[in-house]
Amino acid sequence: MTASSSPVDRVSSFLGHFYTIAPVARHIVRPRPVSPSSAFRVVVHDPDVGRVRLSGRLHHAPSDTLLVVVHGLGGDVGSHYVLDAAAAGDAAGVAVLRVHLRGADRTGEDIYHAGVSHDVHFMLASPHLQRYSRIVLMGYSLGGHIVLRAATERDLDPRVAAVAAICPPLDLVRGAEAIDEPARYVYRRHVLESIKEVYAAVARRRGMHLPVSEVRRIGTLREWDERVVAPRFGFRGADHYYTEMRVSTRLRLLSVPSLLIAARHDPMVPAHTLAPVLEADVPNLHVRWMDRGGHVGFPSNIDIGDAAPGQFEPQVVSWLLSQDKRSVTAP
Repeated sequence: MTASSSPVDRVSSFLGHFYTIAPVARHIVRPRPVSPSSAFRVVVHDPDVGRVRLSGRLHHAPSDTLLVVVHGLGGDVGSHYVLDAAAAGDAAGVAVLRVHLRGADRTGEDIYHAGVSHDVHFMLASPHLQRYSRIVLMGYSLGGHIVLRAATERDLDPRVAAVAAICPPLDLVRGAEAIDEPARYVYRRHVLESIKEVYAAVARRRGMHLPVSEVRRIGTLREWDERVVAPRFGFRGADHYYTEMRVSTRLRLLSVPSLLIAARHDPMVPAHTLAPVLEADVPNLHVRWMDRGGHVGFPSNIDIGDAAPGQFEPQVVSWLLSQDKRSVTAP
């Protein structure tokens, strides 16, 4: 926002921050209640570190449909938006799986990045999930990037009927540049502190290539990706990682109906980082720009445009459950 911004722009920018922060504050004071759940675990065989255990929480229901919810960078299965999505799934009468990305449960298994969509494929292949004949995926922020990427890959489980991505980054270069801007210091620090905890847990368990003391001094997402993600996963550097893993160049490969919801005043994934990617129509991608809302936070009376009842998450879940995979356009 420049000095010449109009009063309307300034108010909209403020509300973007408000709708980003307010749900976090609400969650701290009064977490969203959800139905009872059981532990979910699956083992991924990583070529570099061997067995990596992934975890989550499974909410059972007398339904053949499963909603899988994936958190964002720095989040976990207890993040406010994940619980909101789980509650919406409960209300819709479907089973819900809240998944931890690698190491997000702080068990020291590993770290994760924007391209770990193969972990989603491994989870869906679990024998514990074979009873479900229909699966829908819902990802927030980085989790949205991951579920979109999963939906472009040949390994996608044939039971997946639709995906929804809420406030996802698409072009990882633009996304990193935006979050590393000085004006986004508070958000960047919050995210980095969380993923540094994940790194420290891994280092305590089996050691890592950088001392924890050095990792704690990392101040930007690009530096994190350059010094932590790239060496761990075999990329030549941050730019190589961004180029190889970004979903922005793969959207035409989407094989199921995919909903992308973006907020025009998102302070963490700014609209200008998404707009160039979303200018052209993409088969199977349904884009909804919200004039109100922030990063993975929206007003209670938001309307995503499908005349579905309820608040934000119930509307998204309603959209997912209404999709017919047979009507997709072949990529």
